[in-house]
Amino acid sequence: MGHEFLGEIVALGPAYDDPARLKRPALYPTLKVGDRIISPFTSSCAECNFCRIGLSSRCVESKLFGSLALPGAQAQYVRIPKAGGTLFLVPRLPSTRGVIDESLLLLGDVLPTGYFAALQALRHPNLQTLIGPDHTPFPGSWMLATSVHQPYSPTELSDDEKVITCAVVGLGPVGICALVSLLDMLDSMQRKYKVLAIDPNQARRAKGAKILAKLGHNRDPAVLVVSPDEALGALKQLNLPFGCHTVLGVVGNNAALELSYNLIHPFGVISSVGVHTNPVFPLTGDELYAKNVSLSFGRCPVRALHPYALDVLVRHQDVFGSVGGDAGLIDKVVGMHDEEVKAVYADFEAGRVGKCLLAPWGFTGDALELQYDVQKINK
Repeated sequence: MGHEFLGEIVALGPAYDDPARLKRPALYPTLKVGDRIISPFTSSCAECNFCRIGLSSRCVESKLFGSLALPGAQAQYVRIPKAGGTLFLVPRLPSTRGVIDESLLLLGDVLPTGYFAALQALRHPNLQTLIGPDHTPFPGSWMLATSVHQPYSPTELSDDEKVITCAVVGLGPVGICALVSLLDMLDSMQRKYKVLAIDPNQARRAKGAKILAKLGHNRDPAVLVVSPDEALGALKQLNLPFGCHTVLGVVGNNAALELSYNLIHPFGVISSVGVHTNPVFPLTGDELYAKNVSLSFGRCPVRALHPYALDVLVRHQDVFGSVGGDAGLIDKVVGMHDEEVKAVYADFEAGRVGKCLLAPWGFTGDALELQYDVQKINK
């Protein structure tokens, strides 16, 4: 456990005294004691092929914080392998003024992962016939139709046909981040859309509705918050007889996958960032073939997506930048006392709270207290 964390560098290993580090990428040449940092939930080297092309979650040196391979950060100190390639500096820019420490911790996993779910859906080739400027399968691509006999020349789409339709299955912390990121992207595209936000837990649906209201969707008939049992009926309510163009799945279980398939439009994209551990996959190749469904699964390359997720965090501090309340993502911050931690885990498991943070050095109610015994850590 403890795979999301932020803090301050208090000591560096001997590799950071080696002049060879000046020729290495990322933060290897510049990382220093006192830097305020955010860490992804996996380490990455920044030097292998996967890291260099932005696929940091598949780094050949990668280890998962909070696993048998690498201890987690529910502690006062944490050792970070490949720190120069793993960490992300908290930027000292005007755009981050007023961004509270608690919200920065969301950049360790849940916000980049939610952003990734939306990104890999909206950038998928299957959606370019809808999103692209000329509504062809490969807009602006080198794949140009050259046939003089039957050139591809689609007719103009009606306004209703240009509406982008999406569903988010799961409204836990990652699901809320996916929903906010999705709406942020769709608004930036200046396109009309219809969105279903789905969760079986009433408290999570209520929080999702409050957050949507804060984002200005409190009276928007095109954005609905429903239970799984209501989801198919909601398609009719939104006049979507063929389903949603994309479904963002943030729940790692078979019931969520089956619902995603039932909601998906032919040639649609199911973008799943949930951790699926069931050895039996609930969908058959024939089912996927019958609807031309594309599946995008897997771990988010958090380190590569940090700058983009930070932009979303800054733009939506109304959702991410408060602790407590019914329209903020972070429900509470607690200390590291055993009984306090056990209680918050029990509340999360029961669905009574959402995102909760642990503060190893204490919490004042305004900001995380970062206090370090440097002599102790250097021993």
